[in-house]
Amino acid sequence: MKYYHHYDLYCFFTATLTYDTLRFGEFEDFPETPEPVWILGKQFNKDEILSDITSRMWFTYRKNFQPIGGTGPTSDTGWGCMLRCGQMILAEALIRRHLGRDWRWVRGQRQREEYISILNAFIDKKDSYYSIHQIAQMGVGEGKSIGQWYGPNTVAQVLKKLAVFDKWSRLAVHVAMDNTVVIEEIKRLCMPWLDFERGACAEPEGPLEINGCLEGACALAEEALWKPLVLLIPLRLGLSDINEAYIETLKQCFMMPQSLGVIGGKPNSAHYFIGFVGEELIYLDPHTTQPAVELCESGQIQDDSYHCQHPPCRMHICELDPSIAAVSSSRLKQSDFLLWGRSVDVLSTCRGGLPMFELVDSQPSHLINTEVLNLTPDFSDSDRLERFFDSEDEEFEILSL
Repeated sequence: MKYYHHYDLYCFFTATLTYDTLRFGEFEDFPETPEPVWILGKQFNKDEILSDITSRMWFTYRKNFQPIGGTGPTSDTGWGCMLRCGQMILAEALIRRHLGRDWRWVRGQRQREEYISILNAFIDKKDSYYSIHQIAQMGVGEGKSIGQWYGPNTVAQVLKKLAVFDKWSRLAVHVAMDNTVVIEEIKRLCMPWLDFERGACAEPEGPLEINGCLEGACALAEEALWKPLVLLIPLRLGLSDINEAYIETLKQCFMMPQSLGVIGGKPNSAHYFIGFVGEELIYLDPHTTQPAVELCESGQIQDDSYHCQHPPCRMHICELDPSIAAVSSSRLKQSDFLLWGRSVDVLSTCRGGLPMFELVDSQPSHLINTEVLNLTPDFSDSDRLERFFDSEDEEFEILSL
């Protein structure tokens, strides 16, 4: 296995909130509590939390990068927080894909080639697969001008389009709309060589590489031919505040081993939520401006600033804006997705909570679930309605009891 050496260098960052001011003492540590701490499908004790969170990729505002589009902004401060959250959640998917859930980043330690390749995909330059440049420019096709704030649905759609060009990872990215995950759509995406009309294998366009082996698609078992899945589910869990009926269900989602977390936050202020303790959500905050990082001549990267090395932020779950996108993954086996589906069924009856979305075998003929009652807005509360429309201008199905 080829390795690259990581340089333990310190940089002086200047901004409204700078990296070198992020001292451990300035962040509130986890409280002493008997409550379990869940982070991306795993339970931790207090002593193990920081090591796991530091190993997640932390993308923040940057400044002094190449102008987006050649003449556009050179910093995303003030508008790129949701784009950075999208980067974090996709980076987590790539880590699961190439390094595994238990991989750990240690400052000063040699880094694997796969890690360097993942980080390179997000560097702030126009030719990186998932750079701020690519996300911002691809968002123009979704009706968002460069420099405009994104919502969870927009960033989900953009990531889906960009993943097509990443031939190394071969991710199958699906965005489930109308609060409905259609199993048939997932299978078509993750097994494109299977002819669903005839129930047989179709000849692939070319040889398929799986675990380093080149073979025809039909020569391998269906389980081995399942493309790694990233499933994004844009949701709106209330009108202007999260409906309390979804709280237990949302917390349970962080306990699933397939969980990649949730992107959301407060109106026009996005966070990457990775877990919970008690009634508090644990999240990584992109609202820190750091200088853009340049590649060294050797191709190595000074990567300290891409890992959060202080206790993570927390907020009460009731403060969460109802506009979110929940994200899950399955790696190389269809059985992982089916296990996730069974877990979703269990969640629907968990502690009397309300299901956040529906899991169906095939596309339903209706778009609106007749069992879901419409919320009736209180038009006398103009401030709350204004907040609702300003926080996300994309279409969501509003769920309620």
